[in-house]
Amino acid sequence: MDLFDLTGKVAVVTGGTRGIGLMMARGLLQAGASVYISSRKAEAGDAAAKELAQYGTVLSVPADLSREEECVRLAQEVGRSEEGIHVLVNNAGTNWAAPLEEFPAHGWDKVVDLNLKTPFYLTRAFLPLLEADGTADDPARVINVGSIDGLQVPPFHTYSYAASKAGLHQLTRVLARELGPRHITVNAVAPGPFESKMMEYTLATLGDEIAASAPLRRIGRPDDMAGVAVFLSGRGGAYITGAIIPVDGGIWAAS
Repeated sequence: MDLFDLTGKVAVVTGGTRGIGLMMARGLLQAGASVYISSRKAEAGDAAAKELAQYGTVLSVPADLSREEECVRLAQEVGRSEEGIHVLVNNAGTNWAAPLEEFPAHGWDKVVDLNLKTPFYLTRAFLPLLEADGTADDPARVINVGSIDGLQVPPFHTYSYAASKAGLHQLTRVLARELGPRHITVNAVAPGPFESKMMEYTLATLGDEIAASAPLRRIGRPDDMAGVAVFLSGRGGAYITGAIIPVDGGIWAAS
């Protein structure tokens, strides 16, 4: 099924050392791509690369992607070894929860900077490498990781997170229109509940209730996220751009 064969392709996955990023990196590797993963901590990158190496060629490039200059440096580091890349997964993100009256300015800025500004800076920094690989028949791909909390009102006091993810969904549409003629597709995945560090406490306390609220009656699994990454990256997803794809067991649709 060469519609989903990524042999010979190169992908970059930010926040690829754990959670959804790790799931996507594993899927891309299993489909045949070589994958660069990035996270702020070098030791986390080394551990993830060791775990993923059983599936293919994976390299870790540490970077503090909350800073624009580090986004540029990451692209430069990859560009030293690659003439082009096929997939950029903008997954690095964070969250903050606090009551309305207590929500701090630094919590708002930290979340919006990493969740919304960083994907813009990274896409811009990687444009030359993406354009080098994209063609009319097989465009390069940008995959932004949003959230169903950017599609619906979240149940928690995560004001900046929900706003940043809704903004990322809109940025996805804007960039899809602009970059399509340059042979680059831009899509967003809007995950529901998956096992990750960010969701650890929520699932520990409310996991059964959340699963029961999903029409498919379960929490997301690693293969669910790996599958959508491969679908959007392969030839079978070449004519999809500007889409926001919920991967949530039907929670958003049922809401």
